[in-house]
Amino acid sequence: MRTHAVIAAAVTAGTLAALTASPAQAAEYSSALKLRGVQYDAPGRDSNSCSTGNTDEEYLTIKNYSSSVTVNLRGYYVKDAAGNRFTFTANHYLQPGDYVRVRGGNGTDSDAGNVVYRDNCNFIWNNDGDTIYFYKPSGSRADVHSYTKSANDRDGNGYITFH
Repeated sequence: MRTHAVIAAAVTAGTLAALTASPAQAAEYSSALKLRGVQYDAPGRDSNSCSTGNTDEEYLTIKNYSSSVTVNLRGYYVKDAAGNRFTFTANHYLQPGDYVRVRGGNGTDSDAGNVVYRDNCNFIWNNDGDTIYFYKPSGSRADVHSYTKSANDRDGNGYITFH
């Protein structure tokens, strides 16, 4: 009898340990698309002038980490902590392992060039820190990352890698 009680206690303890370890892994959202990184601080002095500014040098990289599924970004959206938002309104297909850079400013979207422009000359990501939310067309969260310049940008180049 005692042997069974000890084994049962050990099994229970192992199960609890496994359950306790799970929440850290559960924070990862179930999506093939992830925020790869962000150039939150465009090189040079910030200028949101549409004709001479550098908002196109601020970008968010989204990557398809699937090994077999092509994903259409239409309907996906990103936003910051203040609620500034960009929605993919046109078809843009990410092949497995492919990525897209969502740039500020105006330009021509290109599947081949892996770029989509927000058609907005205002900066979206704060230089001192922000939270980037990435949502599926259904409204469920695909990924989220917070950063601060002091904690996450160790080399001071204005770019942070997430995945």
